[in-house]
Amino acid sequence: MNKYAFTFIALLFAIHSLFAQDIPKILALKDRAVLQDQLLEERFKSLLPSLMRKQGIDMWLIIAREYNEDPIIKTMLPSTWLNARRRTILLIYDKGEKEGLECLAVARYNVGTIFKSAWKPEEEPNQWKRLSALIEERNPKKIAIDVSEQYAHSDGLSHSEHEALIENLSQKSKEKIVSSEKLAVGWLESRTPREIALYETLDRITHQIIAEAFSDKVVVPGVTTTEDVVWYLRERVAELKLDTWFHPTVDVQRPDPDKTNWPYDRRPAEDVILPGDLLHCDFGITYLRLNTDVQELAYVLRPEEKELPEYLRKALAAGNKVQDIMTGFFKVGMTGNQILALSLRKAEQDGLVAQIYSHPVGYHGHAAGPAIGMWDMQGGVPGNGEYPLNENTAYAIELNAKVKIPEWGNKEVRIMLEEQGLFINGKVHYIDGRQKQILTIPRRSTIQHLGQ
Repeated sequence: MNKYAFTFIALLFAIHSLFAQDIPKILALKDRAVLQDQLLEERFKSLLPSLMRKQGIDMWLIIAREYNEDPIIKTMLPSTWLNARRRTILLIYDKGEKEGLECLAVARYNVGTIFKSAWKPEEEPNQWKRLSALIEERNPKKIAIDVSEQYAHSDGLSHSEHEALIENLSQKSKEKIVSSEKLAVGWLESRTPREIALYETLDRITHQIIAEAFSDKVVVPGVTTTEDVVWYLRERVAELKLDTWFHPTVDVQRPDPDKTNWPYDRRPAEDVILPGDLLHCDFGITYLRLNTDVQELAYVLRPEEKELPEYLRKALAAGNKVQDIMTGFFKVGMTGNQILALSLRKAEQDGLVAQIYSHPVGYHGHAAGPAIGMWDMQGGVPGNGEYPLNENTAYAIELNAKVKIPEWGNKEVRIMLEEQGLFINGKVHYIDGRQKQILTIPRRSTIQHLGQ
């Protein structure tokens, strides 16, 4: 049995084990490194050649200096390289379907097992001249570099490095320079089968940490504050030897007429959590170079309450309906702005007051791909809102439905939800289900993250 087959079987076993324990087994750092390098090698063999040919690009240059890393190069470095070294130049050349990709490092040493060193300073002291010679020898039709007006993810070539590159290229090579934007976005947004399998683990871990935080294990009404829960989330991530790509938030909505919803443009104020509060969190983890971004709700039962009030069940149903409306418009080739406009129109027709601000997830929490609204751009997002939807991509289905609660003096409550969805075979699949039941503190019923 080869090492890839063994790892895949181990991965399936790990996913199966999710159903036997609260927090799925998290790999040791050494095992993560082995898996990350395997995933990267698979992406170079099975994904990158097709992406380059789709865009008509036969050479891609990724150039960065230590501690000023291009976002793309961070996704291509071996697991044990936490940063670029000195100046790291990666050259990827497509030699055609028969021979495949040639991956060179214009550096003193190999960059992992994928990029072979192609520079000996003792023979040619000038790194840029060696790069220029390699380009001339291969005579590509197009040379893609990481400059982009729309995506920071694909705009990682610094000003000084760009100037040095152009200065050292021949006129013929200069005329072949193009932006790598579409290629870079495709590389970042596309998920392989094994990454898709891994995402189930990431999402389950995220859901379970939230379930812990929103429980009487952590929350003591009248004592615990929202910031206490925030720091529980941070401490739990550290305890599990994971990372988070943003500082979490936890906020409260309650019947108090003087208590207003917190605005999006600043962090929520700290509150002491009380019975009758509707809690909301925004939380995500980073594991195996992938990210999650999840928002869920919990309700603190009053002493006389044995279960979630019916009015909150109905409010959550409105949020779930907005999810269904939006994901129903996911089709290959649809832009983020088209999905946004159609979804908001349909929600209004159905009597729902909705805001939609969904985005891709992957190597970044706010990842490359089509932006489907922003909280302050409900009329469409310039630039990346016009990017089309592609298969085998992952999204944070992020939105809210505003619902007036008669039991709270007709106060408006925001049902803020965010769940991870994969777009595969023309349909959105919630990776670890979605919240279809508000958690209660203390817990009175089974947690549900089931179904579509």
